[in-house]
Amino acid sequence: MATEMRKTPALILLAAALSACTVVGPDYQRPTTDAPPQWRIDYEQSAEVANTEWWKQFGDPVLDGLIEQALRNNPDLRIAAARIDQFTGQLSTTRSQFYPQIGYGADASSNRSSKVGVPALPPGGDPYFQLYNAALSASWQLDLFGRVQRQSEAVQAQVYASEQGRRGVVLSLTSAVAASYVTLRGLDQQLEIAKATAKNFAGTKEIFDKRFKGGVVSQVQVQQVESQYQQALAAIPALEQQVAAQENLISTLIGRNPGPIARGKTIDGFATPEVPAALPSSLLERRPDILQAEQLLVAANANVGVAQSLYYPTISLTGVLGLSSAALGDFLGSAAATWGLAAGLAGPLFTFGAIEGQVQSAEAVQREAVATYQQVVLNAFVETNDALVGTAKKREESGAQAKRVAALREFARLAKRKFDNGYADYLEVLFAENELFAAELVAVRTRIDSYTQLIAVYKAMGGGWVDQAAKLAPAPQSAASSVAR
Repeated sequence: MATEMRKTPALILLAAALSACTVVGPDYQRPTTDAPPQWRIDYEQSAEVANTEWWKQFGDPVLDGLIEQALRNNPDLRIAAARIDQFTGQLSTTRSQFYPQIGYGADASSNRSSKVGVPALPPGGDPYFQLYNAALSASWQLDLFGRVQRQSEAVQAQVYASEQGRRGVVLSLTSAVAASYVTLRGLDQQLEIAKATAKNFAGTKEIFDKRFKGGVVSQVQVQQVESQYQQALAAIPALEQQVAAQENLISTLIGRNPGPIARGKTIDGFATPEVPAALPSSLLERRPDILQAEQLLVAANANVGVAQSLYYPTISLTGVLGLSSAALGDFLGSAAATWGLAAGLAGPLFTFGAIEGQVQSAEAVQREAVATYQQVVLNAFVETNDALVGTAKKREESGAQAKRVAALREFARLAKRKFDNGYADYLEVLFAENELFAAELVAVRTRIDSYTQLIAVYKAMGGGWVDQAAKLAPAPQSAASSVAR
C-alpha cells in the first residue's frame, strides 16, 4: 500500500501537466473596423479637457452637487455594481474547477442485521452493531482540452463587460443630470419671460380699457390687446407644468422622491465648457459601450471553445482517505484506516447532433457579437460626429437668434412710439410684440440646445472623467472586480 501511495503524487503531477496541453476553440482577435480619419468638424486638440470633470466648467455649484447626489444615490448605479458582483462570483466558481475539490464527511449509525438475509447471521450472533466512518475526499476533473480555461475566459470577459456597463451608467447619468439641469434653468427663464410679458400686456390692457371708456380707441383695438394678454397668460401654466416635470425628472436621477430642485446660476450665467477633441480611433479605447460590446464578444468567442470541448473526453481523479470502525474505541487506531484512489474517463460517442447543435449555437452567438460590436462602433462614430456638428451649428443658431431678438425688441419699441404719436395702427405694435415674445422663447430654447449638444460631445467621446466620476458611485463589494483589463 505504501508503494501505491507513493505513486499518487507522480500521477497528479502528470495529470496537471497534461491538463495544460490543449485548448480547443478560437483565440480572440479584435474585429477590424473602418474608423474615419477625422471628424466632420475639427476642433483644436484638447485631450486633457476630455479627461476632467467637465460639468464643473459650467461654474455652478448647484449642478456639481446634483451630479454628486446622482452618482451616490441613483438606483441604476447600485444595480450595475451588483451585476459586477454577480459575474465576479461566477468567475470565482468557474476558476475553482482548476483545482481539486476537497471535502469531508463523517457518520455514525446503529444497525440490525437480518437473521435470514444473505449472508445469513451465524447462530448465536448479535444482530445489532454500530458503525463509525470519517473521511476526507478529493475530486479533480482535468482540464485536458481547455474547457475550464475557455469558461474562465468567458466569465472574466463578463466581469469586464459589467464593469464597462457600470461606467456607461456613470456616463449616461452624469450627462442626463447636466442636460436636465440646463433644460430646467432654460424653462425657468422662459417662465420669467412669459410672466414679464404678461405683466407688460396687462399694463397695456389697462391703458386701452381707460382709452376705450374715454372714446379714444375702438372695441376692436381693446380686443386685440385682450387677445395678446391672454396669449401670454396661457404660456405661463404650460411652462410651469414643464418646470415641475423637469424637477421630477432630476429628482428621479438623483435618487429621491419628486420635489423642488435647488437653483444656481441662470442659463445666461453659465460658463461655456470647452469642446473636447480627439481622434476617432481613441473611441475604441475609452467609450464604455464599445468596450462592453468587445468584452461580450470575447465571452462569445470563448464559449465557442467551451462548446467544442464537449467533443473530447473528460478525465477525473477521485481519492478518499478515512477511518471506519464498528467500535468507537477502535475508531482512531491504524487498523481502522481506509483509502481509495480512482481515475475515470468519459466522452461522447453518438450524440445525434446534441453537441453539433451547441457548437452551431455558440458560433452563431459569436457572429452576432461581432456584428453587434461593429454596429456599436459605427453608432459611436455617428453620435460623436452628430454632437460635434450639432455643437457648432447650435452656437451659430443661438447667435443668430440673439441678434433677431435684439432687432425685434427695437422693432417693437419703434412701432409703439409710432402708435403713441398716431402714425401707426395698433396692429403693427401687436405684431411686433408677439413676434418678440415668441423669439425670446425660441432664443432660450436654442441656448438650451446649444448646451445640450456640448454635453452630448462629452458623452459621445467618453474620457477619463468617467473614472473620476465613478469614484463617487456605489462600488462593487467584491475586491476582484477592481481588476481592470
